[in-house]
Amino acid sequence: MRWRRNDTRTPGGDTPSAVRRALRSGVRGVRGVLTSTASRRIGTGLAVLAVTLAGTVLGVLLGGRQETDIGPFRAEMAITPSVDGGTTVAIPPLGALHLDSHTGLAHLSVRLGALDQRRTEALIDDPASITRASQTAVSDVTNGVIRVGVRTLAVSVLATLVLAALVFRRVRRVAWAGTLALLITGGSLGVAALSFRPDSIEEPRYEGLLVNAPAIVGDVRRIANDYGRYADQLQRMVGNVSQLYTTVSSLPIFEQTQGSVRILHVSDLHLNPAAWQVIRTVVEQFKIDVVVDTGDITDFGSEPEASFVGSINLLKVPYVFIRGNHDSAATAAAVDRQPNAVVLDNSIVTVAGVTIAGIPDPRFTPDKETSPPGSGALPETVAQVTGAGARLAETIRASSQPVHIAMVHDPASADALSGVVPLVLAGHTHSREVHDLPPVPGAPPTQLQVQGSTGGAGLRGLEGDQPTPLAMSVLYLDEERRLQAYDDIRLGGTGEAQVNLQRHVVNKGEPPTPTSPTGSPATPTPTR
Repeated sequence: MRWRRNDTRTPGGDTPSAVRRALRSGVRGVRGVLTSTASRRIGTGLAVLAVTLAGTVLGVLLGGRQETDIGPFRAEMAITPSVDGGTTVAIPPLGALHLDSHTGLAHLSVRLGALDQRRTEALIDDPASITRASQTAVSDVTNGVIRVGVRTLAVSVLATLVLAALVFRRVRRVAWAGTLALLITGGSLGVAALSFRPDSIEEPRYEGLLVNAPAIVGDVRRIANDYGRYADQLQRMVGNVSQLYTTVSSLPIFEQTQGSVRILHVSDLHLNPAAWQVIRTVVEQFKIDVVVDTGDITDFGSEPEASFVGSINLLKVPYVFIRGNHDSAATAAAVDRQPNAVVLDNSIVTVAGVTIAGIPDPRFTPDKETSPPGSGALPETVAQVTGAGARLAETIRASSQPVHIAMVHDPASADALSGVVPLVLAGHTHSREVHDLPPVPGAPPTQLQVQGSTGGAGLRGLEGDQPTPLAMSVLYLDEERRLQAYDDIRLGGTGEAQVNLQRHVVNKGEPPTPTSPTGSPATPTPTR
């Protein structure tokens, strides 16, 4: 009898080893399927993340900017991707200052543009609005930052949704991309807001010409504190400027003959908008025929500052101007564009019957302090300044008509004009001074009048213990264009807004006789 081995084959004819092979193959297949699915999901996730980042960056670059008003300025705010955060305030072409204001992935840039003409005129017309503008500046910046943040968030999400729709064409993936964009952009802005450091304004880092800003305006915190006191005084001072007209009535009677001319001498406005209201009041109430400006109407001579001179047209009388060492060629061109302005550049003009010659300061030094000859100035600087006066004297001597007034910015330029003209007007020192120039044998005497700062020296006027007063003078010329008298006007003081007017009557052969119904004016702080 023969024994047979049991048949252990499966109905399909597979042996146990075949079964094991089949099982292993099945496991590998399932594992491959699972691995393939996980890979696809990871790949899809990475693709969604990449599209989200691309869309977010694109949206920030396209939509993360907003124009806003900060007082009379038109400013552009922008948010850009960054790993360090912080804020940059650009003041072209002067440079920029950088603030370590916050951390995060969002960098804020603020670019100050030109002064808006309409808002600047509104500030000048309404004295109280000067205070309101300073009080609302912080809220203007805050509102601008909020608007640019919301705009950045909205445009980033929208750009991501559009890009994701073009790439994936699936609603779920597009939704994921939009949600991620909202979280990334909103989270970055939130971190920036939560890490905001207000005291960073006290430690700015400067670039460009602004590296000299600390030397120009002094300690930031002290200037800010002083400005609060100064703004208070300025509002009352401008609001009470109508006292000028009342003051005139208490002066000794001054008889003006027919054909006489009234000239207002201003200088060194240094971008102070309050100066225009005072000038306009004096022009109207003193019935001024001509305004003469001996320079430094701006601080840096930059293009944005040029719009400040637009208020010249509001005066409605001729305005004769020479450049100071803080004024650029662009400043002079902006003044010259005003329909009632004349810019003198070693030239002569006759306005309201008065022949005036003028030459600009030969230097353009807005970024550093300048010194007059004799106070440590370099020899080449002395030669420049005195040479300007000599060139103007040659121009006057070559003229076929007599010149009544000569204009220079730095009084150091005036000596060469002694005996050439009867009256020389200057500025630059921010301190009022009147005296005769050294006489020239056989020539008539020449008087030099140096004006104080009609703009209170701008921010520089805050560096002293008290703000620099606003100063200007009214000159009275008779029908022969000889100086009869002049009124020195100063506005400002300690604790209250003072209006000081002092009249000087010029008697032939005698020194000027001063009269003052308002007491001694405050002493200005000489700065340049």
